[in-house]
Amino acid sequence: MSDKSFDVIVIGGGPGGYVAAIRASQLGLKTALVEATHLGGICLNWGCIPTKALLRSSEVSHLIKHASEYGFDVKGVSFDIKKIVERSRNVAKQLSAGVKHLLKKNKVTVIDGFGKLAGKQKVTIEKDGKKIDEITGKNIILATGARARVLPGMEPDGKLIWTYKEAMVPDKMPKSIIVVGSGAIGIEFASFYHNLGAEVTVLEVVDRILSAEDEEISTFAQKSLEKQGMKIHTSAKIKDMKKGKDNVAVTFEHNGKEHKVTVDRVIMAVGIVGNVEGIGLENTKVKTDRNHIVVNQWLQTDEPGVYAIGDVVGAPWLAHKASHEGVICVEKIAGVKDVHPLDVNGIPGCTYCMPQVASVGLTEKQAKDKGYKLKVGRFPYMGNGKAIALGEPEGLVKTIFDEKTGELLGAHMIGAEVTELIQGYVIGKKLETTEADLMHTIFPHPTLSEMMHESVLDAYGKVIHY
Repeated sequence: MSDKSFDVIVIGGGPGGYVAAIRASQLGLKTALVEATHLGGICLNWGCIPTKALLRSSEVSHLIKHASEYGFDVKGVSFDIKKIVERSRNVAKQLSAGVKHLLKKNKVTVIDGFGKLAGKQKVTIEKDGKKIDEITGKNIILATGARARVLPGMEPDGKLIWTYKEAMVPDKMPKSIIVVGSGAIGIEFASFYHNLGAEVTVLEVVDRILSAEDEEISTFAQKSLEKQGMKIHTSAKIKDMKKGKDNVAVTFEHNGKEHKVTVDRVIMAVGIVGNVEGIGLENTKVKTDRNHIVVNQWLQTDEPGVYAIGDVVGAPWLAHKASHEGVICVEKIAGVKDVHPLDVNGIPGCTYCMPQVASVGLTEKQAKDKGYKLKVGRFPYMGNGKAIALGEPEGLVKTIFDEKTGELLGAHMIGAEVTELIQGYVIGKKLETTEADLMHTIFPHPTLSEMMHESVLDAYGKVIHY
């Protein structure tokens, strides 16, 4: 490499890293991006994007099963799991190529290798464990992401016990699966395999699924998934896993009783841990806490000139949070005047199971615990004309307001397309919208978005259509 000195070096090319690199270059900073595996990171290659492609296939399967309800007589339909996986991988490849193009367009120097801190303003580049180069940067941004958490005695082997990665590329369709963990990743895979015909059991150690969501929404989700035929055991503790030739016998405790279930495959979805090892932190002032890098509101570590963004700095582990942090970080480095710290309360969360779940802001319990006096509104999908016309009458929109000021504190939704609808409330919160603003907003008819309006009206005793 002829030029080895940069204003900004980004280590990691995921949704945090590549966005940070592009924005840095746009701001006139000479930028290098070091990526060891694939541009786009886990999200684009093994997470957000390809899983949505898989889930789209499972949605098609669901619609085919219910074709008669829409007036179609469908017989003899089958699917090819290899083609479903192939489509998912092709979607990921297309977008990874798109990221490469964007980096080139924005004149970011992309370096293929493993980046590692090597002293003040220095980064070594390794390939296959051997040092191949060294570059210098006035500012270094760590965007190394995270990996699946592993529980002792339940280590994934890639064959019978899977992480999300193996669950995305099955060589054959399992007839039965246990999903350990009921966060967004676990429930999405449970929904995917269930809709394709597998017998799915979900084991969760806490007392409800999707525990980050509002309790009313997670209860609704569990009832809906169980009605579809999924088996869900909360407050469950795994006692043992025994691998057979082509199956796994799982023993777990639930409600004081011991159960044993033998399944084809187990998917471990028990959270993630930051990739803080092997990147040269030991020779710096960078602090870590429970496998995550500690940063301030501007994503600065305790080491001058070293920053960290995305999953490696902790929850919420979301691509859009990582991207936003990347922009905040480089704009602060560049001296942009109107930079604002990340408002965690304004980050939306989405789970793409069936029915979908989406939320932003405080749950009802969190708002009460903070001392707010609340106005809470609800509107069911069954009261909405578009939902009924779509054949999607199951769902709920819930809004939470501060009774004193009318501030929108939180919005929580379950049902068809809520992962698209939630952005309306996200914008509303960002603009400090009150209940009066939302009430006076005209929502188009017939749309699912009308339920958002009705939920606000319900909070103040003005609901029209229910």
